[in-house]
Amino acid sequence: MSLLVVGATGTLGRQVTRRALEEGYQVHCLVRSPRKAAFLKEWGAELVRGNLCDPKSLPPALEEITAVIDAATVRPTDSLSVKQVDWEGKVALIQAAKAAGVDRFIFFSILDAEKYRQVPLMEIKRCTEILLAQSGLNYTVLRLAGFMQGLVSQYAIPILENQTVWVTGEASPIAFMDAIDIAKFAVQALTVPETAGKTFPVVGPQAMSGYEIIHLCEKLSDQEVKIARMPLSFLRVMRQMARFFQWTWNVADRLAFAEVLCSGKPLTAPMEEVYSTFKLDSSETTTIESYMQEYFSRILQKLKELDYQRQKNKKPKKTPLKSRF
Repeated sequence: MSLLVVGATGTLGRQVTRRALEEGYQVHCLVRSPRKAAFLKEWGAELVRGNLCDPKSLPPALEEITAVIDAATVRPTDSLSVKQVDWEGKVALIQAAKAAGVDRFIFFSILDAEKYRQVPLMEIKRCTEILLAQSGLNYTVLRLAGFMQGLVSQYAIPILENQTVWVTGEASPIAFMDAIDIAKFAVQALTVPETAGKTFPVVGPQAMSGYEIIHLCEKLSDQEVKIARMPLSFLRVMRQMARFFQWTWNVADRLAFAEVLCSGKPLTAPMEEVYSTFKLDSSETTTIESYMQEYFSRILQKLKELDYQRQKNKKPKKTPLKSRF
């Protein structure tokens, strides 16, 4: 099977690429800059120049491709908007995949997207799910809650640097999942007929709030954390201000997620039947505790080694000779 991974340089896309290569797939990666994606080529993937926002670049990229895994999404710092990438770009990709006769199409959505239609990205994901269902493609939708990888920059690094950690509103519990485990579901869906034409939640084994994650980090780092609570009203004002400038529209759209994070409603779903359908072992899925424990163990060990090396390289101070007289 010849597979095209879209968004292969992102947090999830690179794990999908790595997993597919390990499974023996012939992997092509749609990239805007081959230079920035050189690491994918080193892994064994073939780079195909293209851009979701350039529909003419998609048909050549889909030649002889039998399956697509779409892991692309706009970043807050991108010059392009959520509408341009996550809607117009995905419409172009789905239409091109249909025209190219692609056999399988795997799409990543967001859990409970239909419940937060006021959040731009979630509404776009919901509409894309509908578009896929009407496209005639042999699709599978995987609905995610969040990546564990993001917890490092959000909680672990500020804690290690003795910075204040900000928590929003009611701090809804979220079932974060390791991107490596999500990639397993995406690649597995290609060979499991029961997943075709269906939508599945793909979330971690435990939903934890920001406060719970902070307390876990305190325990693992043996440090007391300074916590500050950010009111939802403040985030709403920040979002409105960000909407005034085109270059901060993506930031504004991301701030809209505050409505989800402050709702107090857990972002999670039962996974027993999902594991059974995908023929995967739930006991092999990484937990938040084990993920953060591994991170802190590696970092703290590295800090100890650096401190030891620093002490070793210090020149001993010369003590002046005392006069005999």
